[in-house]
Amino acid sequence: MSRQKNIRWSVGLLAASVCTLQPAYSQTTPSRPISAISTSDKEQGAKAHPELLREFGGAYSGPQADYVRRVGQRIAVQSRLSNAQSDFTVTLLNSPVDNAFAMPGGYVYVTRNLLALMNDEAELASVMGHEVGHVAARHSQSRNQTSAIGGILAGVIGAVAGNSTLGSLLGRGANLGAQLYTLKFSRGQEYQADDLGVTYLARAGYDPLASSTMLASLAAQNTLQTQISGRSGGAPTWASTHPDPASRVARAVTAAKATGITRGTRGREAFLSAIDGMLYGDDPAQGIVDGQVFRHPGLRLMFTAPAGFAMNNGTDAVTITGQGGQASFSGAGYSGDVQSYIAAVFRAISPNTAPNVSDPRRFRVNGIDVASATMRAETQSGPVDVTVVAYVFDARTAYHFTLITAAGSGVGPFDSLIGSMNRLTAAEASAIKSRRVRVVTVTRGDSLKSLAGRMAYSSMQEERFRVLNALGPQATVVPGQRVKLIVFG
Repeated sequence: MSRQKNIRWSVGLLAASVCTLQPAYSQTTPSRPISAISTSDKEQGAKAHPELLREFGGAYSGPQADYVRRVGQRIAVQSRLSNAQSDFTVTLLNSPVDNAFAMPGGYVYVTRNLLALMNDEAELASVMGHEVGHVAARHSQSRNQTSAIGGILAGVIGAVAGNSTLGSLLGRGANLGAQLYTLKFSRGQEYQADDLGVTYLARAGYDPLASSTMLASLAAQNTLQTQISGRSGGAPTWASTHPDPASRVARAVTAAKATGITRGTRGREAFLSAIDGMLYGDDPAQGIVDGQVFRHPGLRLMFTAPAGFAMNNGTDAVTITGQGGQASFSGAGYSGDVQSYIAAVFRAISPNTAPNVSDPRRFRVNGIDVASATMRAETQSGPVDVTVVAYVFDARTAYHFTLITAAGSGVGPFDSLIGSMNRLTAAEASAIKSRRVRVVTVTRGDSLKSLAGRMAYSSMQEERFRVLNALGPQATVVPGQRVKLIVFG
């Protein structure tokens, strides 16, 4: 979440481009100019790209981003969508979720947290190849469309009479943003993308078995995240968009053997050197999600999501989703009049039906002046209540929650959320530290337990260390081995 948030919703995947799939396992790209990326694809991708960056924390810059771009372009050309690497825009996203995706027009993305889960360059190439494979096979054209926001928001399309911006915004969030959050490819589509990814690895000279080891790490991460989310109410992001990687591991091994490539590049040392020092988890500049608690050192505030609700910290808003309602936290310009502030939020949501906020409810939370008002919206699934709760921090600063609940239910499950808003002291804000990937060499006196004890977490240190380094339950470490740690820095 950036210092100034406005309400936005994520873009979705656009229609995929046409591609002729090639069965050969040549390790070189075609010599003749080939491009199956249409002008329309490029225009659509270019339009969606900035919106997607806003939703996923922006582009991460520096040597890691340059490394990802080089590897991504090298593998993307193996798809035969184009044999010009410059036709592919490969972006490392400054996002704390585990995810990767590709859009028509040559746009390929991976988040830095998913990058940290990988253990060599071939695994990075396998993820990129899998995502490009979805585009090459035109899978997004046949995906089932379901709601990213889920529950109530899924029905908020044309939410109020007339040309409603509320309906437009929430409908856009439910139908387009969904494709990056909860829409699953079918099992057959996942298998086809896996096969294509293995093919691309072999063509590029990588070890095609990297796809199977990456899928195994993803399966282990999904299990770990499920255990962690049992305590925090979150959910594993990759699992929501890429179902059941565990069931695909053995199949990926078979596909790798079928290529006939028995020796290929893994690039472990180069990869580990490249990611050393990379930011991990939340970026403090955008706020930190720690279980159910959100803290922002720059804004000097914190709040707690209800138990069982998941938080997603985007660049423009923090979204809070769960059973019984949806919420977002954001900020807007404040002139000193909270009534006008709330009215402006409603106008931004629905200019045609914004209520006359003449008498907002006023109260105090933890010493902060608060005002709230509610409007009724008719949806295709029935009426909902939209409530704006504004917090005045000083004469020039205000923030707000936008809550959507079933009509007549008041603020529903969000009463505790409203009452949890609080200021951070200067000491509390300065105590919020970033986490980073550190690559260390195991020495004679190190053990797996001692290394895991250096992980910057208060719980499940050994489990996190094992998953991060693809170390099974019986695996250990040996002197001279390079391993990854997540440390404060």
